[in-house]
Amino acid sequence: MKNQTLWQGIASDLEKEIVAGSLARGSQLPTESMLSQRYGVNRHTIRKALSHLAEKRLIWSKRGSGVFVMQKPTVYSMGERVRFSQNLLDAGRTPSRQKLSLSQRLATHEEASSLKIKKNSKVHHYEGISFADDEPIALFHSVFCSKRFPALDKYIEDLQSVTQALKKCGVNDYIRSSTYVSAVAASSLQANHLRIKPNDPLLCTTSLNTDQSGTPIEFGRTYFSGKHVTLSYEA
Repeated sequence: MKNQTLWQGIASDLEKEIVAGSLARGSQLPTESMLSQRYGVNRHTIRKALSHLAEKRLIWSKRGSGVFVMQKPTVYSMGERVRFSQNLLDAGRTPSRQKLSLSQRLATHEEASSLKIKKNSKVHHYEGISFADDEPIALFHSVFCSKRFPALDKYIEDLQSVTQALKKCGVNDYIRSSTYVSAVAASSLQANHLRIKPNDPLLCTTSLNTDQSGTPIEFGRTYFSGKHVTLSYEA
């Protein structure tokens, strides 16, 4: 490897190991110090090689933990009974969520119309980040009628699960009655949360969940990273 392309040669070498499976999907890369010793170069050269691999979406870094090989895109089912945790468990991934905000506010016209509640009714607004094996895959925004579910925010805080929180409110089952999918470009804020670049593709789903009687209970939008998720529909 020539000096001026030393980092490129290292990046190419590591990429070949990822493609071949020597560095397995989801596995942690050796530390910068170990890679420096392995290739006989300084850490600056290693960082440049790793930065290149990150730009190609082959690796990602977690502060305080290290650098990891990117997982294959998660197949996310959009059937009638969509359940975040079960979907990821079925895909062999470990689900988790990070709350960004949970508050009450007045419903927008679209939200009130979708939930079939009066204009300017209060709603619980819940938004956060969905993870698969510590890899951010989606941003979610959900609203629920505050009048019908006055304690829902408390249950979500305590249980960290919308499904379980709704059960505490008397909703034992619900279905996805409608879903619309569109493609959008990631904003700077969305990109930061999802560890992608601004303008990278997102799959936006606008959905309505109803209880067994057909009454709307949840309206929301989810922005899936197009690089991390493949949506599938099962009737």
